[in-house]
Amino acid sequence: MKKTLWVVVVVGIAAVFASAALYAGTKAPDVIKMENKIYPKHEKGIVEFSHKKHVAEYKDTCGDCHHDKDHKPLANLKDGDNVQGCAECHKKPGEKPKGKDAPKLTDKETMEFHAEAMHKNCRGCHTEFNKKNNSTNAPTTCVKCHPKTS
Repeated sequence: MKKTLWVVVVVGIAAVFASAALYAGTKAPDVIKMENKIYPKHEKGIVEFSHKKHVAEYKDTCGDCHHDKDHKPLANLKDGDNVQGCAECHKKPGEKPKGKDAPKLTDKETMEFHAEAMHKNCRGCHTEFNKKNNSTNAPTTCVKCHPKTS
């Protein structure tokens, strides 16, 4: 009986740690380094996105950035929920081809490019914030978000 009780206690403690680890594994970190494996090599410095600052200070909601396949905001997310990475849907690395010989793409085809989707989401929100607040505080240029690489 004593051995059985000991096993139950150990298994119970292990279950508590396992459930905490699962929760912690999906909890959004305060700062998210926007690295992505779809890029064989990053051409620009990696953006460090302050998730905590956007939620706590700017009062952004989950649906301001996270959306479903129809681009409808995922408004019911909460910290700890599993969220797909942008590259799950925006699978093409980089930006759409540019120049006079570049193919004409629809908006949907353009949004297949990871950088186009990220830039539209982030820069669009920042531009809107700046207009609304008669400000230039929210960055909208490459060098303001992408740190220089050595």
